[in-house]
Amino acid sequence: MSLRHLVSRKTINNLSRTNGKSSSMYPYIYRNATTITAPISSPFHFPNSDRSSKPLQNPNCLKPISCFSTFIHSADGSKTSSLVQYPKLDSKDFEDEEEDETMNEFLSRFVWIMRGKLSEVYPNCDKETIEAMLLVVVGKVVSEMEKGALEHMLGAVVATPSQDFSEDLWKTVWDVSNMVLDDMRKEKKKEKMKGFLQSEEVKEMCRFAGEVGIRGDMLREFRFKWASEKMEETEFYESLERMREEARAQEEEEKSEGKQAETMSDEAVMGEEKPKVVTLPKRRGKIRYKIYGLDLSDPKWAEVADKVHERGEFLWPQEPKPISGKCKLVTERILSLNEEDDPSPILAEWVELLQPSRIDWITLLDRLKEKNSSVYFKVAELVLGEESFQTNIRDYSKLIDAHAKENRLDDAERILKKMNENGIVPDILTATVLVHMYGKAGNLERAKEAFESLRSQGFKPDMKVYNSMIVAYVNAGQPKLGESLMREMEARDMKPTQEIYMALLRSFAQRGDVGGAGRIANTMQFAGFQPSLESCTLLVEAYGQANDPDQARSNFDYMIKVGHKPDDRCTASMIAAYEKKNLLDKALNLLLQLEKDGFEPGVATYTVLVDWLGKLQLVDEAEQLLGKFAELGEAPSLKVHISLCNMYLKAGLEKKALQALGALEAKKEQLGPDDFERIINGLLAGGLVQDARRVNGLMEARGFTASEPLKMALMTSLAVGLRRPTMR
Repeated sequence: MSLRHLVSRKTINNLSRTNGKSSSMYPYIYRNATTITAPISSPFHFPNSDRSSKPLQNPNCLKPISCFSTFIHSADGSKTSSLVQYPKLDSKDFEDEEEDETMNEFLSRFVWIMRGKLSEVYPNCDKETIEAMLLVVVGKVVSEMEKGALEHMLGAVVATPSQDFSEDLWKTVWDVSNMVLDDMRKEKKKEKMKGFLQSEEVKEMCRFAGEVGIRGDMLREFRFKWASEKMEETEFYESLERMREEARAQEEEEKSEGKQAETMSDEAVMGEEKPKVVTLPKRRGKIRYKIYGLDLSDPKWAEVADKVHERGEFLWPQEPKPISGKCKLVTERILSLNEEDDPSPILAEWVELLQPSRIDWITLLDRLKEKNSSVYFKVAELVLGEESFQTNIRDYSKLIDAHAKENRLDDAERILKKMNENGIVPDILTATVLVHMYGKAGNLERAKEAFESLRSQGFKPDMKVYNSMIVAYVNAGQPKLGESLMREMEARDMKPTQEIYMALLRSFAQRGDVGGAGRIANTMQFAGFQPSLESCTLLVEAYGQANDPDQARSNFDYMIKVGHKPDDRCTASMIAAYEKKNLLDKALNLLLQLEKDGFEPGVATYTVLVDWLGKLQLVDEAEQLLGKFAELGEAPSLKVHISLCNMYLKAGLEKKALQALGALEAKKEQLGPDDFERIINGLLAGGLVQDARRVNGLMEARGFTASEPLKMALMTSLAVGLRRPTMR
C-alpha cells in the first residue's frame, strides 16, 4: 500500500490549507527550527531545547493546531485526545469519507508512536511540551505529504536530513511512518484474508479435506494456504482490470488530444511522436487445455464433470439445514417424547416448518437414537413412509437389524412385511440380518429360508452367517445338521470357533449321542483345541445319558490324567452315570476316593444322591442329605423337590408328597416338559389321579404336549375308575 493510495489529493489539500494557516500563525516554530546547529545529547534535536529546559517556551507556540488535535492519542493508547474542537469546514471537504478515515488512521498511529519516543527522550518535559513537539512533527509530515516527497522517501533506509529537523529526528520520522504504513497494510490484508477464509470455495475444499482424513493443524494450514492463493488470484485479476481502465483512460485522453491536434499543421502532426500504449494482447479463439496429452477443452469433458458432480451428491455428505426459532422448539419436543406418545402429529409439524431433505431426517434420527432410544423405533418406522427421506433398501435392513439386536422379533417382522409390500426384495445384507435374527430367536424354519435365499443369490456365507445357522440348528435340537454346516466350513478352509464346537458337543451330550460327541471332540483336537474341563464333562454326560458308565468313567479318569481336577458338576455327571445302572457301591467308592484327594461334594452331587436314594425309597438317608443344602447355604433345586415328591408318593407319605407338590406348583414357570411328565407319572403311581389331571392342565397351559405313554396312562386311570380324593 503506497502513501499516495492512502492519502487522497483532496485530503492533502484540506490538510495543506489548514497547515498553511498554522504555519503562518506560528512562524516562530519553523523559524527557530531552522537555526538549530548546536549538538545536544538527545538524539532528537528540537529548536532551543535540551534535557534540562523546555523547548518552545514562546506562549504562541503552545497554541495547538486544531486540524491535528484529533490525531494525537491519550497516554493509555486506547483513545485519541481532542485538545480542541475541529474547525468548522464546508461539507464539500467531507465528500470522500473513506479516504479521510485512512488519513486519520495513519496520523493517529503515527502520533501514538511518536509520543512514546518523545517521552522516552525528554522524560523531564511536561505533557503540554510533548504535545507542542508533536504538533511540529505532524505539521512537517503533512507538509511533506503535500509536496509528495514523503512517499518516495518512506522506503529508504536512511532518509535525507531535513533543514527543519536533525538527522536523528528526521530518520525517526521516516522509520515511524514506514512502520505505520506497514501495520496498516498488514491490517488491511488481514481483514481481506478473513473474507477469503469464509469464501464458499475455501469451505468446500476444507470439507473435502476433512472427508479424506485431514484434521487439526494440517487442515488449518491448508485453509490459510487456499485462502491466500484465492486472494492472490483476486488481486491479480483486479490489477489486470486496473491496467485496462488506465489504458482506456489513456486512450480516451489521446483521442481528445488527437482532435485538438487536427487543427495544427500536417508537418507538426507528422513531427510529433505518439506515446506508446502498453495493453494486454487480446485473446482470439478458444482456450485449449492439455494435461498429459488429454485435450480437456473438448466438450465431452464438460459432460464428464456434470456426471461427477451428480455422483458426488450421493457420495459426499451434505450439511443439514440450520434449525432455529419455532422449528428448534418442535425438534426439542420430538426428542422429549415418551414411549406411549404418538409422534405423527409433531413430525408433520416439523416437516412443514423445515421442509427436510434426507440428511435432515438422518440427523434427527441420530439425535433421537442417542437421547431417546425408546421413541427412535417409532419415528424411524414412520420416516420410512416419508417421500423426502428417499427410503432405500438399506434403511429397512438397518431398522430390522436394530429391532433384532433388541430382541424385538415382532417389530422386525412387521418392518420386513412393509418392505415386501412396497415391492422391495430383501438383498444379501437383509437376508444376513434375518439369519442372525431367526437363529438367535430359535426359529429354524425362517432361518433356513433366509439362509437358502442367500445361497440362491450366489452369496457364499461368511463366518457369522455359519455361526448363526449352526446355533439355530443346535437350539432346534438338530445338532447333526449343524455338524454338516461345520464340515462345509472346514471344506472352505474356514476354521470354526471353539464356541461352535462346544455348542455342538453340548447338544450331542444332552441327547446321549456318544458318536456325535466323540466326533466333535476329535475334530476339536485336530483343530488345535486341547481337551478342557468343560469338554471332558460333556463327554462324561454323553456316556451317562447313553447308559454306558464304564466309558463315562474312562473319560473321567482321562480328564484327571491330563491334569484337570474334577469339579462338582463333573462328579455329579459321573454319579448320575452310575445311577443309570444302579451301581451304588462304585459311586460311593468314587466319592470316598475323591474326598481323600480333597474334593468336597456340592449342590449338584447332593441333588443326584437325593434322587438316587429317593428311587431306592431310602427316606431317612435322603432327608439326611437335605441338611447338606442348608450347610452349603443353598436352597434345594426343583429336581430335588421332584425326587422328594416321587419318593413320598411311593412310600405312601401323601402329606409330605403334597407339600413337595405345592412347592413345585409355586415354581411351575421353571418346569420343563420332562419335569411335568415325571410329576404326573408319580401322582398316577401314588393314586392321586385328580392331582395328576390338574398338573396335566398346567402342563398344557405352558404349551407342552404330553407324550403318548403319558396320555395312555391318564386314559387308563380314568377307565379303571381309580379316583382318590386329594388331601388338599
